[in-house]
This record gives sequence, C-alpha cells and structure tokens, in this order.
Amino acid sequence: MPDTPIHWIAAAIFAVALVHTFSAKQFERLSHRYPRHAGLFHLLGEVEVVFGFWAIVLVIAMAAVAGGSSALDYAESRNYTEPLFVFVVMVIAASRPVLRTVMSMVNAVARVVPVRTPLATAWLGLAAVPLLGSLITEPAAMTIAALMLAPQIFRPEVPERVKYLALGVLFVNVSIGGTLTSYAAPPVLMVATTWQWDSAFMLATFGWKAALAVLVNATVATSVLRNHLLPAPAGNDDAPVEARVPLSVVSIHLALLAGVVLFAHHPVVFLSLFLMFLGFTQAYERHQSPLILKEALLVGFFLAGLVVLGGMQQWWLQPIVSGLTPIALFLGALGLTAITDNAALTYLGSLIVGISDQSKYMLVAGAVAGGGLTVIANAPNPAGVALLKRGFADETIGAGGLLLGALGPTIVAAAAFMIF
Repeated sequence: MPDTPIHWIAAAIFAVALVHTFSAKQFERLSHRYPRHAGLFHLLGEVEVVFGFWAIVLVIAMAAVAGGSSALDYAESRNYTEPLFVFVVMVIAASRPVLRTVMSMVNAVARVVPVRTPLATAWLGLAAVPLLGSLITEPAAMTIAALMLAPQIFRPEVPERVKYLALGVLFVNVSIGGTLTSYAAPPVLMVATTWQWDSAFMLATFGWKAALAVLVNATVATSVLRNHLLPAPAGNDDAPVEARVPLSVVSIHLALLAGVVLFAHHPVVFLSLFLMFLGFTQAYERHQSPLILKEALLVGFFLAGLVVLGGMQQWWLQPIVSGLTPIALFLGALGLTAITDNAALTYLGSLIVGISDQSKYMLVAGAVAGGGLTVIANAPNPAGVALLKRGFADETIGAGGLLLGALGPTIVAAAAFMIF
C-alpha cells in the first residue's frame, strides 16, 4: 500500500488522464462548437498531448505536497530513453529515402503476387511491415506502415468502421509482429535480459505464433477493405527521374537507421547519430521531404508523460500482477494493457521473485496481444495516431472506435498465443 498521499494523488491523476484519453474526440468537437476557445480545446483534443499534460500536473502536485526538490528528483529519476528513441526512429524511418526504399520493395512484390496490386500492397503493409518490426523495431515499422497505408486506406471517404478495423489490425500486428526477436518489442525488451530470453527463444516460443496471427489479421482486413482501396503511391523505382533518390543517399540513411536501432538503449549514441542525420538532410535537402519533427515530438511528449505518470502506479499494479495464476495472468495482462503501457506491465512482472516460466510466458503473451486495444497500450501506437488521424472524422481517432476495431484482431492474437 502507498505510504504517502502523493501515491493516491498520482493514481487519481492517472485515472483522469485515462478518461481524458477516451474523451479526446469530444474536446475536438467542442473546438468547433466554441470557436473563441478553439485553440485550447484543439490542444486538449490531441491524444498525443494528454499524458504529457497530466504528467506536468502531477509534477506540480508533487511540488505542492512534497516540495519542489522532491518533485524535481522524481522527474529526473525517470528513464526517458524510450521516448527519445521513438522520436529519433520515427523521424529517420519517415524520411524520403527510407520510405521510398521500403515502398519500392513492397510495390515490386505486389506486382508479382497473383491478386490486384492495391490489395497486395495493403496486405503487405498490414502484414509484412509489422513483421519487419522484429528487425527495425516496432516504432520504425509503425511509422513506415502508417505512411504507406495513409493515402491508400485512411482517407476521409472510406467508412469510419472500415478504417477503425484497419487501424486495429495495424496496431495489433505491430504489437505482436516485433516478438520474433528479443530487442524490437518494448514489452519483450523489458524482460529479455532478466529472464535470459534471446532471439532464438523468442522466435521458437512467440514468433511463429505471432506471424500466424499477423497473416490471419491482415488477410481478413484486406478482404473487408477490398472495395475501398486506392493504389499505393509509387515507390522509388516508379518515381520521376528528378524525384529519385541516389543510392548513396539511401545507403547513408539506412546506415544511420541501423545505427540508431543497434544503439537503441544508448541515447548518447543514437542522439549523436540523429544530429548527423539532421546535418546530412540539410546538406542534401533536394533528396528529402519535410521531416515529421512535429509529429515525432508530440509522440515523444506522450511517451515521456506516460513514463512520469506510470512510475507512480507500481504500488497497485504489481500486487495485481503477482497474485494471479498463469491463465488469470494472461487475461489480466490482456485487460491491464489497455489502461497502461504493456512495457510497464512486463517490467513490473520482471520484478516478481520466483515467477514460474509459464507465468512469464502468459504475462508477455497477454501484454503484446492486448497492445492494440488503446493508444497507450503499446509505445508505437501514438506514432500511428499522429500519422493517421487526419483521415478520420474531426481529424481525431476515437478511443471507442479503436477498441472495437482492435477486438477481433486481439482475439486472433490471443488465440494464437494460447497454442502450446
């Protein structure tokens, strides 16, 4: 039990932040209803702002209750490596050389598949790219998939329910698609060293089941989408000569992306590589598109806020996690992931002394299977929201719509992980 009032205050603020997340779409509607305060309501309606905003409220409350030095010490004690990494990898992965390279590969495969090209490119975007996340990390896979699929699927004229299904499939597939290795999915990364899970173990225990679920989800989604698809934008091979990116520029971008992924846990290194990337893009601006700095900063702000708010929730989350049987732990993790980041949930599990191998499996399986249910369930989800929300009504993604869209894919993922 908590021993200071600030624990209860933090829990209350966390609950308010969750309610705010689920009602963000209402703030966007209020901005149209009350144009005089449209700016404030629009800001509060940005899902990416929610947790950062309430994290600031928490730090102010801590300063009022426990003193400014205690609040500052707490804020500085948090580990912000993941928010920084997601920011950096989003910007690099969304750069024109990287994006065009992946799209060229997807288009080349789509042309030889014996189905309509738009159907093939949509399927590859929902299946192959999320599985690629096991190599390039989930945030990078989410960024690439979202930018690829946005003009093809996430358009205002496509029915909302169809877009929410596609969004749910994308989020779930990215969440489970990173489990083929031990470093790409944040919830796996949190336990891999402690439990000595290497990539071979992940592939044999989780990976093939995740791949099966990804293929099923993508196939169902593209079947539903088949009458709403537009051709995907042309990749580098089909681009006009003046728009093509030289191989040397592509190689440097890919090398910088690989370096960032390789040193994902060393912010001093990957931030240095990012500065080199920014310098290179300035030097060869003619081969670049505008960098998504604003979107990536908002996502980083969201995740940093979740780190601050989530750090005060251990007192009630860990007793729940530690007191469940393996099956109950699987179902509990599946549900709790919807209201807290799945990496935070598995991290709490890694602190439990004497946890059985079956319970370890169930905890991680439930956490990754439920990673598409809400925006906060998995670290890459805010990136997808930031890049795709313009295709939805009021340019916001409703929490209820996402939850309904992700239910089916989540059930498929859960069923796949229950195969022994």
